[in-house]
Amino acid sequence: MQHSDRPNSGRGILYRVYEQRLRRGLDTAGLPRHVAMIIDGNRRWAKQLGYDSVSHGHRAGAAKMREFLEWCDDLGIQVVTLYLLSSDNLVNRENAELSDLFEIIADLAEELSHYRDWRVQHVGSDAGLPAPLVAALDAAEHRTADKPGLHVNLAVGYGGRTEITDAMRAIVASHHAEGRSLEDLAERLTPDLIGEHLYTGGQPDPDLVIRTSGEQRLSDFMLWQSAHSEFYFVEALGPDLRRVDFLRALRDYTNRHRRFGG
Repeated sequence: MQHSDRPNSGRGILYRVYEQRLRRGLDTAGLPRHVAMIIDGNRRWAKQLGYDSVSHGHRAGAAKMREFLEWCDDLGIQVVTLYLLSSDNLVNRENAELSDLFEIIADLAEELSHYRDWRVQHVGSDAGLPAPLVAALDAAEHRTADKPGLHVNLAVGYGGRTEITDAMRAIVASHHAEGRSLEDLAERLTPDLIGEHLYTGGQPDPDLVIRTSGEQRLSDFMLWQSAHSEFYFVEALGPDLRRVDFLRALRDYTNRHRRFGG
């Protein structure tokens, strides 16, 4: 497990020098516009450190995500999506852990909505979320709707398959309201039309998807939007993610030749 080095340690100084070298070596023109982050390993982090509750890991992970957003903003990345709570988590986690997660995510949304000039958006379904969390997400979104800075998507109560299903339902409902035929719908239905009705409609698809903790799977995250994304997997558990890890991911991304399915 990786930990931050003490500020005055020799190793810490070497890391800072290495960070600076990585940063200077980045091709800023080739950086991703949209980075998606699957924050994973919070529970393992808490257990490895001997905490009696995994909520310590979730709080540490949330704090790291604030830091991660700063790294992205400082590099001029335009959009970041954080996968904070899946729709599957709502049925697979214990009630006590979920209650803590709801509070942690609500606090994070509130904090981010007052920070810099960031715009916060909830991407996901309200179904299964408690009213206070929905209210916190709605308030953060409303408060920052006109802000011009980093666009922060909070994927909460999110599932990629559900998102696509919801998009199709919205298209069918709109088509029906217009009194048009099934044949017209078949003719109109295109990938672009479906994309417009996703939770992230109007945003660029993620260029780079990062996942912490060494796991190499998507976990129902942005299935449609990540069709041509580049993927990068970091061994560090969520709270242990370092700027060096992020800069390495960006360096790897800028060195790849993107084929967009070719």
